Amino acid sequence: MIAVVGAGLMGAATAWQLARQGHEVTLVEAYDVGHKYGSSHGSSRIYRRAYADPLYVRLTGEARELWQELEHDTGTQLLRISGGLDFGASRHPETIADILAAAAVPHELLPAAEATDRWPQFRFDGPVLHQPDAGTIDADATVAAAVRRAADLGARVLTGVRVTGADIRDDGRVELRTDGPTVVADTVVVASGAWLPQLAAPLGILDPLPPLQVTQQQVFHFRRSTPGATAWPVFVHQDRLNLYGLPSGSDGGPLPAYKVAQHDEGTPTTADTRTGNVDPASRDKVTAWVERTLPGLDPTPVAEASCLYTTTPDEDFVLDRTGPFVVVSPCSGHGAKFTPLIGAMAADLALGRAEPHPRFALGR
Repeated sequence: MIAVVGAGLMGAATAWQLARQGHEVTLVEAYDVGHKYGSSHGSSRIYRRAYADPLYVRLTGEARELWQELEHDTGTQLLRISGGLDFGASRHPETIADILAAAAVPHELLPAAEATDRWPQFRFDGPVLHQPDAGTIDADATVAAAVRRAADLGARVLTGVRVTGADIRDDGRVELRTDGPTVVADTVVVASGAWLPQLAAPLGILDPLPPLQVTQQQVFHFRRSTPGATAWPVFVHQDRLNLYGLPSGSDGGPLPAYKVAQHDEGTPTTADTRTGNVDPASRDKVTAWVERTLPGLDPTPVAEASCLYTTTPDEDFVLDRTGPFVVVSPCSGHGAKFTPLIGAMAADLALGRAEPHPRFALGR
């Protein structure tokens, strides 16, 4: 039996992958499925193929195929394509264009004037990369669909059960200590998100983790000044501020809204001590940037929220096996787009069918 600790995006996807392959699975979640205390909630996350790194470009393509499998298997639309833009002096759109060209990924590199003509709700002052296959993922719907389908396929789902530690028995199996029923498994997949730094030692994970910093981030939703008049792509911008934006989905309320947030400068915290209070300095920076750069939005937020990032120093993922534990932390604020692929990779590690990618290894 394989136990999966954490029913966020990655744990849910891992349970789905294992259950659909006929394996006995127990999924353990400290809260309810779809809770808002971690990193997997919200109706709108970015899917994109534009990376300044050939590894992630390749993985986004593999993830796209598995998104289609997950949608087909659950009968739920999870991925919506709207196109994506990359711009800003530090984003280096020309470099990304060269990497996408080498991988045969469709894209366009446009001068600022041409991009502004096409997307008048933006102001550009340099080259813009357009990637037509980008879009948004519904994280809430993904978690719900993957857990539901895993349960339909025979997975046992325990909610409101917090894992507090583990013991390795004489027969090599792992006995998970919880505040509810004891769970005994041959292998344990630890997909606990921002709780990983504090849970690794009690579980007995001996290999040291890469340094993981947990931060509270905040996102802001702005009303579209011309609802429905123009298609709104997702974007990534890097310059003095590093920001991203995407259609809000249901997160921004009943009005058509657009979500904008900083990728960095979060407030250090832990999963259990976060305040949920939005940083006014971030609000001021994002609002001022929206007023300068996105004339298609009313620069007064109509909604705001916080979430958690768990970030490695190199922003690569953690996806490795040590003893009976598979450690899953596809983090650093860019993992959601890979969800079904991470589930497949974690399942392969749990079943002993694969070695970790060297960049995702614990000992890197």
